[in-house]
Amino acid sequence: MRIDIWSDIACPWCYVGKRRLETALAAFPHRDEVEVVWHSFELMPDAPEQPVETAQEMLARKFGVPREQAAEMQQRVSGLAAEEGMSWDHEHSVHVRTRSAHRLLHLALEEGGPAQQSALKEALLDAYFTQAANVADPALLTGLATSVGLDGDRVSEVLGSQEYDDAVEADVAQAARYGATGVPFYVIDEKYGVSGAQPAELFAQVLDKAWADTHPALETVGGGTDVCGPDGCAI
Repeated sequence: MRIDIWSDIACPWCYVGKRRLETALAAFPHRDEVEVVWHSFELMPDAPEQPVETAQEMLARKFGVPREQAAEMQQRVSGLAAEEGMSWDHEHSVHVRTRSAHRLLHLALEEGGPAQQSALKEALLDAYFTQAANVADPALLTGLATSVGLDGDRVSEVLGSQEYDDAVEADVAQAARYGATGVPFYVIDEKYGVSGAQPAELFAQVLDKAWADTHPALETVGGGTDVCGPDGCAI
């Protein structure tokens, strides 16, 4: 089974949804046969490359509300994150563009496969929400990428170029074809779409349904009395 996930680094619901999916997968009997691939989706591609304000200040400006109201918005989702076992410093998260981080996720997928990509995705989300780090900073990105096993020279090469820009754009275009206008957005076995950070119970139901579609249970007919077994044959 394959799960394709569109998300952004600076998306709180994407991190909450990641934890909820992981909860469902932990209880899924066929977890070892599930491949998870992450796809790019920039919520704010016009965000600055260098931080000039916090995410909280950006929210207040964008929605035309007092900063206290923006703080309450952040606190609500941080409370849900706490229910999933996470402790965020979202109040101090900075508003920056996430394009370089997305390009590195494509590098990780190409170089090390889904496992390495997932490790980098977790590191990036943790850096942004738990550490309130600047995920547009090349030094930080290099440190995170090498910490999950990527080659430092290769990372520097990608960050110093526009490599994988086309892959990011292709992901965004594919999301549009699926009809996804926001993230997180999940596609399971190219058949079932799930929008938003749904409860773990819903993810579990979709996983079971998708698995049953491709691994149908054998329907046995007949009474089964005229058979031979370890104890002999019924005569």
